Amino acid sequence: MEEDQEALNLAADWADISQGLRKDLGQQVHSQWIKPIQPGNYCGETGTLDLYLPTEFSANWVADRFADRLSLAWKIARPDVRHVRILVHPGRRQLPELRLGSGGNPRRPANDSAQGASDALSAALEGEAFASLGQGSASIDASQTFASFVTGTSNILACNAAQRMAATEAPQFSPLYLKAATGQGKTHLLHAIGHAYLASHPSARIFYCSAERFMVEFVQALRQNQMIEFKARLRGFDLLLVDDIQFIIGKASAQEELLYTIDALLAEGKRLVFAADRAPQALDGVEPRLLSRLSMGLVADIQPADIELRRSILESRLARFAAIDVPADVIEFLARTINRNVRELVGGLNKLIAYAQLTGQQVSLQLAEEQLTDILSANRRRITIDEIQRTVCQFYRIDKTEMSSKRRARAVVRPRQVAMYLAKVLTPRSYPEIGRKFGGRDHSTVIHAVRLIEELRTRDADMDGDVRSLLRQLES
Repeated sequence: MEEDQEALNLAADWADISQGLRKDLGQQVHSQWIKPIQPGNYCGETGTLDLYLPTEFSANWVADRFADRLSLAWKIARPDVRHVRILVHPGRRQLPELRLGSGGNPRRPANDSAQGASDALSAALEGEAFASLGQGSASIDASQTFASFVTGTSNILACNAAQRMAATEAPQFSPLYLKAATGQGKTHLLHAIGHAYLASHPSARIFYCSAERFMVEFVQALRQNQMIEFKARLRGFDLLLVDDIQFIIGKASAQEELLYTIDALLAEGKRLVFAADRAPQALDGVEPRLLSRLSMGLVADIQPADIELRRSILESRLARFAAIDVPADVIEFLARTINRNVRELVGGLNKLIAYAQLTGQQVSLQLAEEQLTDILSANRRRITIDEIQRTVCQFYRIDKTEMSSKRRARAVVRPRQVAMYLAKVLTPRSYPEIGRKFGGRDHSTVIHAVRLIEELRTRDADMDGDVRSLLRQLES
């Protein structure tokens, strides 16, 4: 079990490192030389990690040109890694046996031995279990599993639906359509479904691709006069995972083929999952019949992560860094400030920790503000005190003039104090500036209000609930 967990941790770390290298080196270089790398054996005693490539030529090429960069990236991600070796995959010649749905390769029977099931699952975890279609192939990301997916109120429906789709028993709905903005976790769930389904169905044939890739494969098959093979292979899969379905535009014939494929797979009880950044009805250039099929199952919406979920994601991520002390105020600052999407949130934490490790500095709020300027600027929505006052007055159903009035009735004073507290939390204004916005009140009055609301939140569940609700409204 410890070895399996270590393999999963290595795969997860490599996914992050690979993403960073893609940004540094460019898509073309990354796809050709970096993407094929697989984490291999790790020796804790010597701190030596083996990285595998499929051929001797590619291993030598990467070792000559990227060895130092890879070594540094791993040392940042895992301080216990001291040496990195770039080698040819020792079992590369047997890998074609593990391909799912590839032309002439035999499929494992459904009643294969437990060892066969273990081999198939291990292959998937190493990123080598994939299905080929036409000239292309798509692998399942080893780091993106249900275990590593942090849930909250904004994504629990989609996560539960995804788990149901991957379960042993037949789902009550198909297809499953995951709707989410960029960086909110829909692609993670697609890969997680593939992992879990392969674990419970070791002989399954799974195809994962983007909609754009599907169209490319279709056009290639059409030009090479291989449409019969294309259709047969596509309709032979047990699980079809299609990402970024919004890019199916322009080619009516490709849409028609996908439509027929959906009908054929559904008729045989197969499972289909689609993901997009918008609802089926909002897709552009997609014919009505295909839209009808996409929306006939369950459309599960992943909302932007609220602050509680962002905190949980950061804490979960932080648990994977060894001996790194990140103060609670830094976690709170990142969770509250980086709110556009989860990908940027995790990237900000990684960048902050990497900088601290490379320079020997302690992680602090000041360091976060200095080093994450670009990310913070892109995420920061300037909330005004006037906006806070309007929102609080609507919430408590009082007139906005009460924010600056001299009335001291409890029904007015408490909302006013809440608004002062929120103004201090959500804006860079000083106590005197806030006081002036509330009818020219003294800064000591604002300080009292802030401390009072902080104290009430710790012992009054209703007050804490009110403040949380107002924070969500103002930050959304």
